[in-house]
Amino acid sequence: MLEIVTVKLARDKHRDEFLSNDLDLRVGDRCIVATDRGVEMGIVMNGRKADNLADQKYHKALRRATEQDRYLNEKKKEREDYAHNLCKKRIKARDLPMKLGKVEYILDGSRVIFYFTADHRVDFRALVKDLARELRTRIEMRQIGARDEAKLVGGLGCCSQGENCSKLFLKELGSVSVRTVKEQGLGMNLNRLSGMCGRLKCCLNFAALDQGDGESCRNCSN
Repeated sequence: MLEIVTVKLARDKHRDEFLSNDLDLRVGDRCIVATDRGVEMGIVMNGRKADNLADQKYHKALRRATEQDRYLNEKKKEREDYAHNLCKKRIKARDLPMKLGKVEYILDGSRVIFYFTADHRVDFRALVKDLARELRTRIEMRQIGARDEAKLVGGLGCCSQGENCSKLFLKELGSVSVRTVKEQGLGMNLNRLSGMCGRLKCCLNFAALDQGDGESCRNCSN
């Protein structure tokens, strides 16, 4: 009998399921899990038994978080702020046509990821060397779109009902077409229909905009 736990990751509140085996994790426990990005910390939200995992592949929960893990997690924000300021200065010094969105350190400090937006492909090889020389860890640059930037940075949604949907619960950000707007009879007032990313609101794909004024969402929930 294998146990699967749902863990909310500290980095972006994203929830995922992990194989916990004999760790005896309980709801509310902070734990360390293995993800595609590396080792991360999260909090156990719930769990379930599974007799047959079929074709599903799960990452593993490694252990309950130790005091050292908690300390590293607290220091992560300071390191990210320092790396963010450093990168912005180097981008300006090298006059690179890119906008830095967010910086994330992997918990153990083995890698730092810089998310940025740009209109075109950017040659950031010299920038990477600058950052690696100063931070002395593996540097990863990821070019993202406007929707992904809004998901990473977060903020109050246009409906003022809470954090924007892309940050709160959407796992994948699909495109929103003009056809979707026309089918709902909302007109093409871009000021009303655009989200904080400057693109058409994700909630249009749920046919969730109020038909009255086209400004606020009905209660979109996961």
